[in-house]
Amino acid sequence: MNRRKFLTLIGGGTILAAGTAFGGFAATRTPSKALQPWHDAGSAYSEPRRKALSYAILAPNPHNRQPWKIDLSQPDTIKIFVDTDRMLPATDPFNRQITIGFGCFLEVLRIAAAQDGYAVSEQLFPQGVDEKNLDDRPIAILKFSKDDAVKKDPLFAHILNRRSTKQPFDLNRRVPKGDLDALRSTVSDKANTGATNDPDRVKQLRSLTSAALLLEIETPRTYRESVELFRIGKAEIETNPDGISFSGPLFESLALLGVFTKEAAIDPTSSGYKQGITAELANTNSAMGYVWITSKTNTRKDQINAGRDYVRMNLVSTGQGLSIHPLSQALQEYPEMDDHFKTIHKMLAPNGGTIQMFARLGYGQDKGPKPRWGLTTKIL
Repeated sequence: MNRRKFLTLIGGGTILAAGTAFGGFAATRTPSKALQPWHDAGSAYSEPRRKALSYAILAPNPHNRQPWKIDLSQPDTIKIFVDTDRMLPATDPFNRQITIGFGCFLEVLRIAAAQDGYAVSEQLFPQGVDEKNLDDRPIAILKFSKDDAVKKDPLFAHILNRRSTKQPFDLNRRVPKGDLDALRSTVSDKANTGATNDPDRVKQLRSLTSAALLLEIETPRTYRESVELFRIGKAEIETNPDGISFSGPLFESLALLGVFTKEAAIDPTSSGYKQGITAELANTNSAMGYVWITSKTNTRKDQINAGRDYVRMNLVSTGQGLSIHPLSQALQEYPEMDDHFKTIHKMLAPNGGTIQMFARLGYGQDKGPKPRWGLTTKIL
């Protein structure tokens, strides 16, 4: 590789990139098919359940696994199941994060249904639940009913613009206290949330989150779990519109040159591995504030409720023009992470309980929506 194939990528670090021979396909590298669910939401469906579900499938969820299975066989009813093939056993051994993702899903569904005047009654875990591992029993049974008294939720306006901003934040823009207060006020139990923009506290938490991130990367089985979910380039993304996507002409060029592949990403001696760490640390070290959600106990229903509250925070932040990015590493329950897990709980939950969600705040660039499987692929 000659010097002409080096460039400096905004955000830091020198990486190998393609030469001009690859420039011709730049305009065609958007994975349009994988992004179509964002365009179809609401407009492609008239039946109330499907219409609400078309928004719900856009909800945030860990590693974009989209683990929902949907049964519409009974009138006015939705049964929600988990796809047990879409777990994260290395980083989420008790399926806590997956369950939180279902809370996000259910809250977006409720908001979308209310927009069309439908109330949604809900039975969570109607056949019981294993607190250690999710199984084939339903997560929820939902009943739809037309209700003129149901109130529309103003957060509906932000569903299609909601993002998890995995980019460095502007180090010159502090998060206003009023915005932190607004995030906390939207959740169901204000006493179980916390937030900070204090520079000293932010510095401490940057250090902790960076250390936890490095530990996850340097633990082979946990990092491999992420790398196996890399989708590099348009073809891979459209074949599997889930996981961790890398789209655009730059990533496709690097893949074609053999510089950015799954094999290179997991090789500690490769430039791709080293620069991947640099890019991730640029994110954790640019946090300008934090918000977190804590529950007194750690039941499946607590986890569902944390997901509901988190997605509401995400929607509020969208309306504020504020970026939010979950940082789950220090909250993970595998043995190697135990010291960081204890540290963050001592710092942010000194009176006990479980920190269910923890996210950095700031102002970053919107890189657009993430790929999704279409709704029909999730209906049994």
